[in-house]
Amino acid sequence: MVTLVAADLISNLGSRISVIAIPWLVLTTTGSPAKMGIVAAAEFLPYMLSSSLATPWADRFGVRRTSITVDAASAAVIAVVALAPWLGFGALVALVAVAGGLRGIGDRVKHVMFRPAAQRAGVELIRLTSAYDGLARGVALFGTVIGGLLIDWVGVTRAIWIDAGTFAICALLVGVLVRPPASDAPAAPREGYFQALRTGFGYLRTDRVLLTMLVVVSTLNMFAAANTAVWVPLWVRDEFGDPAGFGLVLGVFGGGALLGNVVFTMLGPRLPRTLIFAAGAALSGAPRLLVLALTDHLVVVLVVTFLSGIGIAAVNPLLGAALYERVPDALQTRVLGISGSLAFVGLPVGALLGGWSVAALGLRPALLVMAVVCAVLTVAPLVAGPLRMGRSTPAPPTAKA
Repeated sequence: MVTLVAADLISNLGSRISVIAIPWLVLTTTGSPAKMGIVAAAEFLPYMLSSSLATPWADRFGVRRTSITVDAASAAVIAVVALAPWLGFGALVALVAVAGGLRGIGDRVKHVMFRPAAQRAGVELIRLTSAYDGLARGVALFGTVIGGLLIDWVGVTRAIWIDAGTFAICALLVGVLVRPPASDAPAAPREGYFQALRTGFGYLRTDRVLLTMLVVVSTLNMFAAANTAVWVPLWVRDEFGDPAGFGLVLGVFGGGALLGNVVFTMLGPRLPRTLIFAAGAALSGAPRLLVLALTDHLVVVLVVTFLSGIGIAAVNPLLGAALYERVPDALQTRVLGISGSLAFVGLPVGALLGGWSVAALGLRPALLVMAVVCAVLTVAPLVAGPLRMGRSTPAPPTAKA
């Protein structure tokens, strides 16, 4: 289990470096906020689609073999992304799209392997999801800060090559050291591709608690994507003028989330899930946008961003635990993949929304409008949906596999 988590976190580290490097590459080579949004959307959309559409093939091929294959391919594709200034903007968009599709299915299959590994180790699932999210936030904290510094130290091309290297290491670790335990659950019946997808969608459609949580998380991801891909880089360029500030803002958010995860890992099993999920969603979204619109002081932005990071610390672990606890073993790959797609459906929309909103309104007016929209969209499902009645305790899964 330790090796599997470590491999996943190493690839996450490289991805966080690219989160800094690729938008900065586009900004410095094109100067276009709209093109920044297009490149981000080109990665997010295939990521979202492959997370669900490739899962029937992953079940057939085997989740471990799928993980090794896509990580090795990701290493090659990301290495070529670094050549984008010579290949042209169209080639960059295409390469980033391929990389996003590979990473989508790679992330899903590794997460499917987490559950049996945790069960064999006797680890509570809520503690697993919280601890993993905390470790991932720690990696994000380090990766985003080091990403901005690496651009200064070695240049954007070498920073992207480092990301490629992390995927190669991940593939090697899983291939050599990870052996998932055999499952005692009955194997899923062999189904055609479309029937397998329908089965996964059919189960998820019956669980309104999961669907409500996914709507909220997708909304948060939409605005986070716009923030990361467009709004924060532009704010940093205008008010701070150094790419290290971009990494610092994102790193502080990761630091707040890391602190929140430490607390939630210890207290999570004893806390009311509905209340904590709602409070975390409200704190982690709109305030991050509002502060960018209202101030030009970096310290104020960092403080609010840190508090928003604390808020997000409970959101993803609670969703992850609900998925592991509520979904039957035979449907884990498909339902986790579909849920990942639904949770991330806002990413490509957010990336485009970020660029278009700035082009239409200007940075600060766009941030003010989007802060209000984010607040409404993250509160309404929690007020009107099944979580309002406290139905966040998992029910025993009964759907047919």
